Amino acid sequence: MSSHIPVMLKEVLGNLAPREGGSYLDGTFGGGGYARAILSAARCTLYAIDRDPDAIARGAALAADCPGRLVLVEGRFGDMLELLAERGVEQLDGVVLDLGVSSFQLDQAERGFSFRADGPLDMRMEKQGRSAAELVNRLPEAELATILWELGEERHSRRIARAIVAARQEAPIETTGRLVQIIHSVMPRDPSGIDSATRSFQALRLAVNDELGEVERGLAAAAKLLAPGGRLVVVAFHSLEDRIVKRFMQQAAGRAPGASRHAPAAILAPRAAPEFRLLTTNALRPGEAETATNPRARSARLRALEKLETA
Repeated sequence: MSSHIPVMLKEVLGNLAPREGGSYLDGTFGGGGYARAILSAARCTLYAIDRDPDAIARGAALAADCPGRLVLVEGRFGDMLELLAERGVEQLDGVVLDLGVSSFQLDQAERGFSFRADGPLDMRMEKQGRSAAELVNRLPEAELATILWELGEERHSRRIARAIVAARQEAPIETTGRLVQIIHSVMPRDPSGIDSATRSFQALRLAVNDELGEVERGLAAAAKLLAPGGRLVVVAFHSLEDRIVKRFMQQAAGRAPGASRHAPAAILAPRAAPEFRLLTTNALRPGEAETATNPRARSARLRALEKLETA
């Protein structure tokens, strides 16, 4: 069993500020670290969403410890409006999202998320839909290269895609171990020490689970659900996610770059007053003590937003 350590827990609670009688959402339940801390911080109600059925099953013990206060919901956080409406919830006092793959998923070789352990090339958070194996064995070379470049920011995307296509002609690529070997065979060793398969695995995972689209849908839904004074706290782990979160929060708080003053429409159209304010002008980073004890926290970025009382 994975040892789950919630990242930047103190900062998450400080910005979420759970209060007695409030209603909150943990949109990425995972190992339940944030959920347990929120329920301990205040006598509140917490809805917890996760698309991974294993995570929902793990949450049963915590739900039993907090009768009537923790509601587990299997599904995607991008669908939170519909999922909560089915349960009679129209407003929340806070939402927290811990983006990306969970420690449990990474540590289970049979889930196929990690390049560090050999297992089936799967990567499906929901255990249904197209797997990573289907992508690498069926997509045209150009489409594979685009995924690796756009979602993995992999500079050698074309070289890797070419090697994958050549290898699958010999035999289907069905395991993480074989994919790693293919990537290593055409990639130079990274002087930083980062495994050369890292970016390709990230790209495939994001593609399999449509994670960036999910982030965009989830942020928009959370903003609609927040009551005045409600807070949205997001922890992201790589630049693509953080870029989406940063842009969304800046626009919501009226901080987005304005239109050109030479555009007539920009002159005539009145600017709506922002409905939100930034709680974090810049992303918060974990401290040295946390990264020393939990290496997964090293790339974490936390951003938070509050809905204005007058909105």
